Amino acid sequence: EMEHKEIIMPALGMAQDVGVLLRWLKEEGETIQAGEALMEVATDKVDVQVEAPASGVLAGVSAQAGDEIPVGQVIGFIVASGGAGSPTGPDRTASPVAARMAAEHGIDLAQVPATGERIVKENVVAHLKVQRAGAAEPPTAARVLASPKARRLARERGIDLAAVAGSGPQGAVLAADIADPPPALSSEPPQTTDVSVSRIWQVMAQRLTESWTTIPHFYLLREVDASRLKGWRNALAHVTTKITYTDLLIKLVALSLRAQPRLNASFANGTIRANPDIHIGFAMAVEDGLLVPIVHNADQRRVESIAECRIDRIKRAHSGELQPADFAGGTFTISNLGMYGVDAFNAIVNPPQAAILAVGRIADRVVAVEGQPAVLPMLTLTLSCDHRVVDGVQAAQFLDHLAGLIEEPLRAV
Repeated sequence: EMEHKEIIMPALGMAQDVGVLLRWLKEEGETIQAGEALMEVATDKVDVQVEAPASGVLAGVSAQAGDEIPVGQVIGFIVASGGAGSPTGPDRTASPVAARMAAEHGIDLAQVPATGERIVKENVVAHLKVQRAGAAEPPTAARVLASPKARRLARERGIDLAAVAGSGPQGAVLAADIADPPPALSSEPPQTTDVSVSRIWQVMAQRLTESWTTIPHFYLLREVDASRLKGWRNALAHVTTKITYTDLLIKLVALSLRAQPRLNASFANGTIRANPDIHIGFAMAVEDGLLVPIVHNADQRRVESIAECRIDRIKRAHSGELQPADFAGGTFTISNLGMYGVDAFNAIVNPPQAAILAVGRIADRVVAVEGQPAVLPMLTLTLSCDHRVVDGVQAAQFLDHLAGLIEEPLRAV
């Protein structure tokens, strides 16, 4: 029968080296069932609840909320209720060194997890670390309901959570409830201050720096007549789900990728890899940075299905409920800043993808139509490409195909 099961920091995403323990959902010494939520862990993009790997009692916890822990490191144990040290199990013995250390520090050996049937010095040292870490934490901190971000801000600013009036459910303290620290009185000139950067922002900065410094970018720009795109959106006004230009563009980009599959490829380990499926990511801003959720198999979906998927991803992104699968497998990205009044911009390729489409606003402009000036709603598209995967002609063919669909969407339906 299992005597103890190791609890390790899991890998919840690709290329993840560390995870942040947000909180334990069970107290040490508390009984838990296999599959029951044990702890909440933050990856670079999402917060995930991790289930218990076995049934038993939580013991030997060696990590505290907020700790950044390497993937695979043991941070606790689940001791079987019928295992070592229980009335039905064999009696545990302690090595002389372990017994002496326990006596010196007033430790009850019954509370110390064993290695096999024997308690050794390392078991006592681990228990002592946990005991000291628990003593260093204010006794009220564990009883205060607070969001993970509020706990982090309170820790950074030296604020006692128990003294903060929470505005969340059941009086939980939210990030907005944590006041900024008062400015220090000084006769010296103002100094620059470091801005607290979230985990999502750090990862975004790291990946975009890697992209910008390793990918040979080139850009194609195309202005298109958006008259019929606007008409298509107006024709879908009766649909229950609100359709946006982003939804229409996801559909048309997916169809263009089906016609020009080289733009749907990836570059990995010096090799161009063709992707049989078309999964479109759309860049979106959240409080802590930039996320790119995925609409999977976008070429096979109706526009209404694309809109429903996008709305679901956005809703769960803002509530912190996105899962790693929601980011997995993207083959192309769209970044639309038109709703912010941007005319045009150059986006940075999202590796290992081959290209990203930057979309500006639809605005009335004077253009030549059959030699005469006319006012038309125009849309500027900028395609950023990885020249290791795509050449100028391939990119131009894709953009031309996409422009044709935007100017005559009936070709798509």
